[in-house]
Amino acid sequence: MPSQYQITLNPKYESCRDFCEHIDTHFASQKESVHKARNEIKKIPCDRYSLMVKSFKTPNFLNRLVYTYLRGSKAQKSYDNALKLQALKINTPEPVAIVKELTPTLHKSFFISIAFAYDFTIREPLLDRNFEERELIFQEFARFTAELHEKGVLHKDYSPGNILIKKENGSYLFSIVDINRMQFKVLSAEERFKNFSRLWADEDDMRIIARYYAQYSGLNEERSAEKMIAYDLENKRIRNFKKKIRQKRAK
Repeated sequence: MPSQYQITLNPKYESCRDFCEHIDTHFASQKESVHKARNEIKKIPCDRYSLMVKSFKTPNFLNRLVYTYLRGSKAQKSYDNALKLQALKINTPEPVAIVKELTPTLHKSFFISIAFAYDFTIREPLLDRNFEERELIFQEFARFTAELHEKGVLHKDYSPGNILIKKENGSYLFSIVDINRMQFKVLSAEERFKNFSRLWADEDDMRIIARYYAQYSGLNEERSAEKMIAYDLENKRIRNFKKKIRQKRAK
């Protein structure tokens, strides 16, 4: 059955239309991946831009029907959420395009954005106790997260690799990626605290982040730390349990 491509292109990047029309060729010709797991990300030049192209795994048949006829694909959600974040003045790589291949249901989908030239992710200072200006980074991270929450943004995969950091003029600029799973609403205190649980931080670091977060959010410091640590421990317990199950099945 012949494929049909649907392209949603940010008008600012009309010069990349031909690139989008031949996305399969460009993606296949770029041998090096930035990330490759369930989905794959590659950095590819187009015109004068450096693009990050995320290829989403082909969904199963049921989800292909759902994404085609009932709700937007992950690529569509990424694009829409990026525009919402920009409107809220929250840093995320600028969306360039969505490319969807239909056969006639959704088969492949790509989300294309401008590459963000970051220096590191939050993972590095979390793992390295000798990381330069470590506490300052945690302080600025807490401020950034408080701003997200105050603006009603809940990133549902707020994990270290999705929090990009660039040092600029003596301060730290944060940008969030992997944004297809987000909610925009007024957040409860419990939702705020739980949002830190995927960082996989140790207790001392979580207390530092909690202290600054509470200051910026007008919350009680001790309660914030207790709740954030409790949610973190629960997440670790669940993930470690699932890991053990997978290991047993692999034997």
